[in-house]
Amino acid sequence: MGLFGKKRGDAPGYEDNAALDGFGGYQPSDSSGYSPTPEPAEPKPEPEPQKPAKQPMSRSGRRAMYGFFATLGVIAVAALANNGDRSSDSGAPTSRTPIVYTPSPRVVAPPVTEGWQSVAGADGQVAYDVPPNWTPKPGTVHGWEKSALVPGISMFSSAFVGDGHCPQVKGSRVGGSGMTTVKVADAAAAANKAVNDLAVSAYNPDEGPLAAKIVAEPAQATEFTLGTGKKAPASIVIAEVTLAQTGPCIPKRALVGVQAVDMGDASAALLVYSDQDEQGSADREQILKILKTYRGVPEADRKTITPPPSTLR
Repeated sequence: MGLFGKKRGDAPGYEDNAALDGFGGYQPSDSSGYSPTPEPAEPKPEPEPQKPAKQPMSRSGRRAMYGFFATLGVIAVAALANNGDRSSDSGAPTSRTPIVYTPSPRVVAPPVTEGWQSVAGADGQVAYDVPPNWTPKPGTVHGWEKSALVPGISMFSSAFVGDGHCPQVKGSRVGGSGMTTVKVADAAAAANKAVNDLAVSAYNPDEGPLAAKIVAEPAQATEFTLGTGKKAPASIVIAEVTLAQTGPCIPKRALVGVQAVDMGDASAALLVYSDQDEQGSADREQILKILKTYRGVPEADRKTITPPPSTLR
């Protein structure tokens, strides 16, 4: 998308396909934001094989693709160690046994918008819907790192639209979405902060001046429906971003929207962003519709699935 590849041949931001725990960084039992009920301690899981350390993100904000690809890297290294080519006196070729990677189980929730897809987070306790042309990636964390010039932001339970829309830019996308936690208690203030953090981080030149013009609409008061059916105060803010720089795949305009939910000492938030005037882009009406699907999921509607395994050869 223009925002992911507006300035160079490598997409900014970062992406990690390891899901975060809890509702916006909170543990799942705290997802309502009110008076969580302690849950009995669960047995500790069996230790997993140590994975490579995650790569540090570059100062320019370029994407360090260390999530799913790092996981596959572990498997690939194991395959090489166990089945790699070895020289032999006979010189006969050796064969490699395919390695099957089975993803961890995850909790899904049904969509509430007909024809749309659901993206669940926090062990299925919260969810939102995206249009059919979007690609849900609930196990992916993505965002932009903090620098001297930008505040940075990260989002989990992600979804994307317009992958590879700009052939000149690797990793280009038209837009995306995800959940986060904002360390501001007031919902309206949290929504304004998240809109600004995302717009500034995503739509300005790397290591350059903060040139994008951001015009936010007044906050709209709304309510977030918890999984129990109770309501929590929330606010929606939508902002238009006008980009000052020009170049391949740089949009002239973009829209950023946030719904933030008051959780007492912080706010949980859903963020949606999209280039404008691109094929598949989400306009203001569609962004608002996505934001309004943000909800708690009743326990009866949660379902645990195991994604199909992948085979590495």
